[in-house]
Amino acid sequence: MDSIIRTKGKGNLIVISAPSGAGKGTVIDGVMKINNNLWLSVSMTSRNMRSNDIPGETYFFVSKEEFEERIKEGVFLEYAIYNGNYYGTPKDKIQEKLDQGIDVILEIEIQGALKVKELVPDAIFIFILPPSMKELRRRLVNRGTDSKEKVLERFKTAYREINEVTKYNYVVINDEVEKAVSKVNAILLSERCRVDRIEDVYLDNMEEEIHELLVDKDLDNDPIEI
Repeated sequence: MDSIIRTKGKGNLIVISAPSGAGKGTVIDGVMKINNNLWLSVSMTSRNMRSNDIPGETYFFVSKEEFEERIKEGVFLEYAIYNGNYYGTPKDKIQEKLDQGIDVILEIEIQGALKVKELVPDAIFIFILPPSMKELRRRLVNRGTDSKEKVLERFKTAYREINEVTKYNYVVINDEVEKAVSKVNAILLSERCRVDRIEDVYLDNMEEEIHELLVDKDLDNDPIEI
């Protein structure tokens, strides 16, 4: 059966950011498992790989020199320096997926997100928060990938980043992963229902006939039979 509405057919660009340690990667993984209309854009970085990184899945890893060469080539939708390393979003495939009606997630830092907002103001911006700063510190320490100095630096950066939350459309607290996943997915589904994302409202032939019959009978004050 045809729908009474016709959507624009394009996918939505979704930008998800969070302070380091808030768990945005875990939340995104959870959303990807329950929503089959999503494609996660893989960012490029000049930082060193961690033990849990998978090249081409967590990031594309390149040297600082290689990254700077790609900047000159105009490869990135956006890029930024975070904790001394380059992070960027390659433009390749993003528009292709959006044109196919697939929603594209950009998992990027706040600096990059604000640049995307300038370029694509109708994108959907979601900020993931930890339940508390105490819990964020615990997660950063327990992650065991950084020195004490690096943990302190990330913690200070998190304070600054949280002040940017008002520049996003939505905020989700990641206190329990399943709840956070459910909330983010609900946001994505509700965005698909927004009126300004509808291309047209139309009636098929049968609906038009019923409408005309109702009007005619109402004018004649006759009983309506359908």
